[in-house]
Amino acid sequence: MNEPIVARHWLALAAPKAAPAVATSTVLILGRIWNANGAEHSVGNAALMVVLATGAAAAGAFASAGRRGDSVIAGTAFATSGGLALSGVAGYADGISLPLLLWVLATAVAYGLAARYWRTDRRESVAYERRTSERREEHAHIERVEALQAGAQIEVARSGAAYAEALASALITRAALPGFDPAALTKAGLPELTNDDNA
Repeated sequence: MNEPIVARHWLALAAPKAAPAVATSTVLILGRIWNANGAEHSVGNAALMVVLATGAAAAGAFASAGRRGDSVIAGTAFATSGGLALSGVAGYADGISLPLLLWVLATAVAYGLAARYWRTDRRESVAYERRTSERREEHAHIERVEALQAGAQIEVARSGAAYAEALASALITRAALPGFDPAALTKAGLPELTNDDNA
C-alpha cells in the first residue's frame, strides 16, 4: 500500500507554537502605540477598556454557564477580555515595566491553556493513527488470507486439469494398444470408461 509522503514546512510546524506569543506581543505593541498617541493617563480610554474587557469576560462566563456550554466561544471571549485588559494597561501605564510584566503573565497563561489543547490534539491524532494502523493491518491480513485461498484453489484446479489430461492420455494410449478388448474389461467387472471404448 503506497502512501503519499507529506513533508510540512518548518514554518507550518512552528506557527501554532508561536501563536500565543505573537498574539500577546501584538496586543502589547498596539497598547504601547496607543499610549504614545495620547492614551496615557486618559480616564476615558481606561474606562472604555474596562467596559470592553468586562463585557468580553461576561460573554465568556455566559457562554460557559449553559448546560451545554461552548468551550471555544468561552475561551475566545476570555482571551479577548484578557487582551483588552492588557492593552488597556499598556495604553494607560506610565512606564513599560507593568505592561511587560502583564505581557509575561499573559503569555505564560496563554501557553498553559494552549498546552492543554495541544496535548488533547496530540492524544487524538495518536489514537487516530493507531486505529488507522490497526485497520490497515487487519485489511492486509484479510488480503493475505484471500490470496492464499485463491492460490490454493488455483493449484487444485491445475492439479485436476493435469489429472484429467493424464487420464485422457492414458485412455487414448490404452485404446491404441494391440489386442485391447473393451468387452473383456466389462466381463471382468470393471466399469465402462467411455462410450467410444465400447464402439
